[in-house]
Amino acid sequence: MKDVFLVYNTSCFYEIIILNYFMSFTNCDVILCSLDGKPVKTMEGYSVNVDRALKDVEKEQIRSFIVPGGNISNIDNEEVKQYLQELKKRNILIAGICAGVDVLDHAGVLSDVCSTHSTDFDIVNDHHVITARANAYVDFAIETAKELGLFTNEEDLQETIGFWKNYNRIQ
Repeated sequence: MKDVFLVYNTSCFYEIIILNYFMSFTNCDVILCSLDGKPVKTMEGYSVNVDRALKDVEKEQIRSFIVPGGNISNIDNEEVKQYLQELKKRNILIAGICAGVDVLDHAGVLSDVCSTHSTDFDIVNDHHVITARANAYVDFAIETAKELGLFTNEEDLQETIGFWKNYNRIQ
């Protein structure tokens, strides 16, 4: 199963890089896609090659779909909305952070779930939909990784939280 990141010009890479690291470390099958399959320039100025266009990602192979924040005007469109609606109907894990949450909201994904749009929390996980504010990028990575079962056990989870959130050294 594939874990898909929808990246686009001006997407905020810092919001998804820790999650991508967790996925790479645990040998997930990660796909970076853009609307047209062409490289993108992130908000931080990085040029990022993608694996394919969104339309070429087989929906039946998707385990999770992640939308970072940024200037979403290029992805806040009917193609993405319909894509997200289809994934939601299949109960695929959908996760958005910062303005990526707006894309989920505009697609109707948040209509029957608690989210950062309907609460004052920095991160919310409800009905296989994860939403986070930009400042919660570490929590976003950990919560999404938990939902995907990437931690081997509670000790692994706590060690990860200690390192990434509490800045504990690993001995």
